[in-house]
Amino acid sequence: MNIDQLIDDAMRPAADFLYAIIFFKVPILGADFPPIVAWLVVGGIFFTLYFRFINIRGFLHAIDIVRGKYASPGDPGELTQLRALTTAIAGTVGIGNMAGVAIAISVGGPGAAFWMAFAGLFGMSTKFAECTLGVMFRRANRDGSVSGGPMYYLEVGLQRLGWPVTGKGLGVFYAAAMVIGCLGIGNMFQSNQAAEMFIIITGREDSFFEGKSWLLGLGLAFMVALVIVGGIKAIGSTTVRLVPSMAILYIILALVFMAINIERVPGAIGAIISNAFSPEGVAGGILGAIIIGFQRATFSNEAGLGSASIAHAAARTPLPASEGYVALLGPFIDTLVISMMSAMVIVIYNPVFSGDISGIELTIRAFESTLPSWTTILIGIAAILFAFSTMLGWAYYGLKAFTYLVGEGMIRSQGFNLLFCAFVVIGASLELGSLIDLSDALVFIVAIPNLIGLYVMAPVVKAEIARYRAARLS
Repeated sequence: MNIDQLIDDAMRPAADFLYAIIFFKVPILGADFPPIVAWLVVGGIFFTLYFRFINIRGFLHAIDIVRGKYASPGDPGELTQLRALTTAIAGTVGIGNMAGVAIAISVGGPGAAFWMAFAGLFGMSTKFAECTLGVMFRRANRDGSVSGGPMYYLEVGLQRLGWPVTGKGLGVFYAAAMVIGCLGIGNMFQSNQAAEMFIIITGREDSFFEGKSWLLGLGLAFMVALVIVGGIKAIGSTTVRLVPSMAILYIILALVFMAINIERVPGAIGAIISNAFSPEGVAGGILGAIIIGFQRATFSNEAGLGSASIAHAAARTPLPASEGYVALLGPFIDTLVISMMSAMVIVIYNPVFSGDISGIELTIRAFESTLPSWTTILIGIAAILFAFSTMLGWAYYGLKAFTYLVGEGMIRSQGFNLLFCAFVVIGASLELGSLIDLSDALVFIVAIPNLIGLYVMAPVVKAEIARYRAARLS
C-alpha cells in the first residue's frame, strides 16, 4: 500500500463524516438540494434587497474608487484599494473557473451557466457587506500592519451588540476552520492541479516530471515563499500584476475562440438562456440546473464565506463602505466574466454534452477543437497562474486566522508561512482524495457563523452606507 492510500484511509472517516454534515442534501421536487448552498444564495438575495441593489447601483462608483479617484496618501491601511481587490481576486480566481464550470455544465446542462451568473450577481451584495465590516472592525497592530476579517467582526461586532461570549466563540471557530481549510483547498489542491497541468503541457506521459511531481511542488513552494515572506504588501504587489495578466490572457484566448466560431455564438447564448428554464436531461429539471449553477458560483467566488474580507481589511481607506464598493467587483470578475468565458467556450464546443469528458479536460478539449495545439501551453500557463495566485491569497487568509488564534509576531507568522509552503510540496506529490473533501467541508462550514454575523449586523452596514454617502457622495 502506498503513502497516498495510507493517508486517504486514515482521513476518510473524518472527511466523509464532516462532508456529509456540511453538504447533506434534501430532496426537493426530484432534485437533491444542499442547504448550505441555499444558506449562501439566500444571503445574497437578502443583502441585495436590504441594501437596495447596491450591486448594481454601486458598480460604476466602485470602478471610480479602484482607479484611485478618492485615494489619499494619508489614508489608514496597508494596501491601495486596487491591490486589496487583486489580492482577494487572487484567492477566488483559480482552476475552478476552468474545471468547475465544465463540471457544472456537464451535470446541469448549459442552463447551469445562467444560474451561475445569477448567483454571482447576488453574491456581489454579500461581498459588499462582509468587506465593509472587515474594514470597520479591523485591528491595528504594533508593527503598523492591520488584521481583519470575519473572526474580528464576529468577535467585536457581536460584543458591541451585547453578545461577547457568542462573538468570541464564533470568531475562534471561524479562524480554526480557516487555518485547517486553507491548507487543503487553497493550497494542496492548487499545487496538485498546477503540477498536473505542467505535466500535461510538457508532454503528459513523456514529460520529464511524470512521477516527479514533488520537484514541481518544491518549485511552487519556493515561488510562494518568495512572495508571502514579505507579507500582505508583497502579496498585493505581486497580485496587482499577476491577476490582470492571467485574466487578460485567458479572456483573450476565449474571445479568439468565440471569434473563430462566431456563427455559433448566438446559438450558445440561446442554449444557456433557454436551458436555464427548460433543461432537458438534467436530474431535477429546472431546480436541478439552479442548484448546480448556484453551487458552482458560490464555490467559485466565495461570497458568504468571508475570506475576501481578510484581504480587503488591509485596504487604505478611512471609510469602511468604500471598500465594500470595491469588493463587489470581485464576484463580477470571477463569476460573471471569467467563469462565463469558460461556459461560452464549452457550450460552443459541445452543445449537446455527449461523452464522458468533464472537468478541466473538457475545457482544454474545447479550446483545442478550434485553436492551434500550441495554445494548450498558453491555457496551461493561465491555469498554473490561477493556481499560484490562489495560493498567495489563501496563504494570507490562513496567516491572519492563525495569528488571531495565537497572537501576532514575526516568529509565529514565519512559522505558519513555512508550514504553508511545506503543504505546497505535499499537495503536488500526493493523490489528495479525502484530504480535499475534509478541507472543502471546513472551508464551507465557515459560511454558517459568517452569515449569522452578517444578518445580525446588516443594520450596522446600512448605517455605514448612509455615513459614507453623507461624507463622500452628498
